[in-house]
Amino acid sequence: LQKALDTVTSAKKCGADAVKLQTYSADTMTIDCNKSDFIIEGGLWHGFQLYELYTKAHTPFSWHKEIFDHARHVGITCFSTPFDETAVDLLEDLNSPAYEVASFEATDLPLVKYIASTKKPMIVSTGMANLEEINELVDTARSSGCNDLIVLHCISSYPAPTDQSNLLTIPDLRRR
Repeated sequence: LQKALDTVTSAKKCGADAVKLQTYSADTMTIDCNKSDFIIEGGLWHGFQLYELYTKAHTPFSWHKEIFDHARHVGITCFSTPFDETAVDLLEDLNSPAYEVASFEATDLPLVKYIASTKKPMIVSTGMANLEEINELVDTARSSGCNDLIVLHCISSYPAPTDQSNLLTIPDLRRR
């Protein structure tokens, strides 16, 4: 928790306008299973079981209030990426000013609808969605109450190879 609070303070001192958390628990992301479909292959987390990784990497729900309060105290905006409705409910209790929808959740239209119903701004990452799915997401967000919607062109590989950036997608998305 102290590292998270120090990071918020450092971000403010460095001139950042906002910090974004991720709000989930391992139990709402996956199941505790050792089968191969639940083991990461390759990359930084090779060999990790998904449940184990999410347990290790999550920001505990119990820390969120203190992080949000600290951000307000130092004068920086704090918001989050919720991964399920319980996370949205927690963030609503903390008066999160906006939400980000992660690439993997861009096709979770019930979650998009739930977030949009808060009528708060939404930032959407599109790295895992095709054009049809992006259109469905935008239609769902708009019809569910979201007036302020930012659609980001994203690549869901880290680090993303430059030859995969296809920056011409940005004006194309804007036009569509």
